[in-house]
Amino acid sequence: MNEKIGYLGPKGTFTKMAVDGLFHEGEKIEYKTIPACIDALNDDEVDVAVVPLENAIEGSVHITLDYLIHHVEVPIVAEIVLPIQQQLLVHPSFKGNLSDIKMVYSHTQAIAQCHQFIHRNLPNATIKDMSSTAEAAQFIMESNGEPVAAIGNKLAVSEYGLNILQESVHDYPNNHTRFAVLKKEKRSLPNVNITPQGEKTTVLVTLPRDYAGALHQVLSAFSWRKMNLSKIESRPMKTGLGNYFFIIDVNQPYDQVLFPGVQSELEALGCKTRILGSYSTYTLSEQMLKKVSVS
Repeated sequence: MNEKIGYLGPKGTFTKMAVDGLFHEGEKIEYKTIPACIDALNDDEVDVAVVPLENAIEGSVHITLDYLIHHVEVPIVAEIVLPIQQQLLVHPSFKGNLSDIKMVYSHTQAIAQCHQFIHRNLPNATIKDMSSTAEAAQFIMESNGEPVAAIGNKLAVSEYGLNILQESVHDYPNNHTRFAVLKKEKRSLPNVNITPQGEKTTVLVTLPRDYAGALHQVLSAFSWRKMNLSKIESRPMKTGLGNYFFIIDVNQPYDQVLFPGVQSELEALGCKTRILGSYSTYTLSEQMLKKVSVS
């Protein structure tokens, strides 16, 4: 079956690199925004959707989390971890240097990942936000050699015929992004290129009210069962100041003993729980990405 795979586009985004690295076949369809990509899955336009979830430097991609929690109920069925290398890209006819750049275009997350580089090397450049790094690269290709640049990846170089003015402009070397693979049906993904490195379950916990020791009680339900948590994050419930829910990543698959026990214990405390997904985790190495960038 040739499944349709939606992703945050256009061609040349890190999300597209994640899709190419994980799936060796399928019809890959680009969407301009994260909500549009998730809506396409929810409306059955695509079978799978891949969207950014968290960056090691800038943290969670809040629009993804909020959309999955407040607007749709589609499960996470896999996770892809991608090493992120940002490049400063220019039109091939641009012959200047860093000091000549007047405008820098990119996604807000990419700009934040390169904040110190921009501060030190492009202090006079104006920053312009774009919906993705690839859209920024596409814009630069249409700039006809003006003193403007985009922050993006090497896939965008080959997709749009750009030059790299400066390599590795991200501020921290250990820059990785997690991408969520979403699918309505919770069965295994077909035609995956690589072997999973682990299993994870993401749980949403809503407290009945803000009271002393509430979070401690929630975490204790996992702790005494010796369940290892890799992430705990609070997000606003959007019902008023001070109202939050918690997103918890547990480093093991959902089972019929421990997780139901946790849910029953938390519900006895007045909490609400929801499993956002129980899934395999995949990691793409830099060597794998080099193959994707030139394919």
